[in-house]
Amino acid sequence: MNRNTQSRRQFLRATVVTTGGIALAGCSNSGGSSADGAGESGGDGGSEPTTEASGGATQTSTVEMTDELTFEPKAIEVTAGTEVTWENVGSIGHTVTAYEGKIPDGAAYFASGDFDSQQAAKDGYGNGQKGNVPKGESYSHTFETKGTYEYYCVPHEMNGMVGTVEVV
Repeated sequence: MNRNTQSRRQFLRATVVTTGGIALAGCSNSGGSSADGAGESGGDGGSEPTTEASGGATQTSTVEMTDELTFEPKAIEVTAGTEVTWENVGSIGHTVTAYEGKIPDGAAYFASGDFDSQQAAKDGYGNGQKGNVPKGESYSHTFETKGTYEYYCVPHEMNGMVGTVEVV
C-alpha cells in the first residue's frame, strides 16, 4: 500500500509539472515577429524616468510586459499626443489589446497587430498568434484623445494581465 501511494504521488507530481510546462509553452513564441510588424519595433534598451501621478497612475510612456504576466506599471498617465511603447522584457509572448467598450468616444482603437476591433484581435491571436509581441520586441500607439483607456493581453487576461492609460 505504501508503494502504491508513493507511485500515485509520483504520477500526480509528474502530471502537474508536465501540464504546467505545456500551458506555459503555449503562451510563448520562439521568435519571429507578429503578423505584419506594423506599429512595432525593436526596443532600444533605454529607460526613462517615471513619477507617480495623481490617482496612483505612473507618468511614463513605456510599459513593460513581463513573465509574471503583468504590465509594469499597470496604470500610466500621459498627455494627449504621447506615443506609448509596450516592451516585452520577458520570454513569453504577449499582446496589447484595447477593450473596445472601455476607450473614450471618438478615440482610435488600438491593438498589437494593428487590428481595428477587439474581436478581430482575439480572432487573429486565436488564428496563429497574430498580434503577439515576442521577447525583445515592442508595440507602440499614439494617444490623441483625452480619457481613460483599458487594455489587456489576450492569452493572459484570465491571469489578470490588464492595464490602464489615462490621457490628460
